[in-house]
This record gives sequence, C-alpha cells and structure tokens, in this order.
Amino acid sequence: MTKSKGRVWHKKYKQHGIVPPRLRNVDREATWGFSNTVGWIYGHGTFCVTALKSPVLGLFRWMENAAHEGKQLEAEVSPHTGLVKRVFMDSRADDQQLYFDLKEKHHIQLVTRPRKGMDKSPRRLLMIAQMLTRQNLKDYRQRAVTVEPMQGLMKAVFDLQTCWMHGNRSNRWLFAAMGVAVQIAQLAAYRSGQSTWNIKQAVLGI
Repeated sequence: MTKSKGRVWHKKYKQHGIVPPRLRNVDREATWGFSNTVGWIYGHGTFCVTALKSPVLGLFRWMENAAHEGKQLEAEVSPHTGLVKRVFMDSRADDQQLYFDLKEKHHIQLVTRPRKGMDKSPRRLLMIAQMLTRQNLKDYRQRAVTVEPMQGLMKAVFDLQTCWMHGNRSNRWLFAAMGVAVQIAQLAAYRSGQSTWNIKQAVLGI
C-alpha cells in the first residue's frame, strides 16, 4: 500500500461522496485499506510478483488499495498455465475456492499460510495436506529472503512512500513503468553475475 499524493479524504466523507469545502489537493480515486504493519492507509495498492529462487522482479502493478489480493494473484498467474507450477503467498491467499481453482483449472499449486481453526471440512483438510509438504514449507520460508523484500526495494529505489500522482490511471501506468525499469536493470545485473538488489543507480541513471 502506498499513501496517496496530497491530503486524506476521510472515510466518513468519502463513503457519502462529500468533499469538505476546505479539502484541496486530494486524490478522489484513492481508497482506504488496512495494513497490519502501519494500520489504515488512504492511497493505492501495488501487486508484486517475484521469482522464488532468484530475487528478480516478475511484475509490479497497480491495484485498488482495498482489492482482494488472492483474486489478483489468480488473474496474474492463470494466463501462464503450463509455465507456472507453484505460487506462494501469505495468508491473504488462504481461500479454499481460490486454491482448487488454481489446482484444478490451471494445474498450479498454491502454498499459503492456513488460518488457525479453519481445518474442519474434508476438502479443507485435503487442501492443507497438499500445501504443507516438507518441500513446500521449505520454499515458503524462502519468501522472506527473495520475495517479501522486493516491495521494499521498489519503494526504496523510487522513494515510493507516497504516490507521485493522483488517480488510478496515472498510478497504473507509473507503477508499471517502474516495474519495467527495475526488470531491465535486474536482468543486466543477473547476466553479469552481480547483485539484483543493488540496482538503484542503474535504474535512475545516477
């Protein structure tokens, strides 16, 4: 989640479409979303896909701040049926329907963290058993090294604590451009045997 550019449109006003008279420089298309680390944020969301074995960005895309990330995951990986074998995501992807849709329709194994107490039905127990194999758990832990820090890298490279622009459309193309710039720099670093993390200078040309 990234804070919107300008001032905050408080939820009690936004849900009724009321803009207070003195509220200026506000992004009317931003939305409210909740982060476990920083709490409520008014802004825009980003969806990031990273290769598990090597820290290389696969996708950096705009998404609505309050959107369902599990459904976004399915939308992004389903076109790659036959190429993608496994996907790993935190507990926001703990959705039984999502799990079996990926597995049965696209032959993709989802691995996520099951919510506590949600292990009662036979189909749910099957899902958990298929996910929590020794190899899947080992690879899930690898996310902390190669996957989770990638969002931090994107924010550090572009100083993306706050959006640069107002509106969904502007942030959509801007985030995509940022992702492509990082991909180009990481590909060059990977081919030359250098770190794919130390790419800020190459991206910004400084």
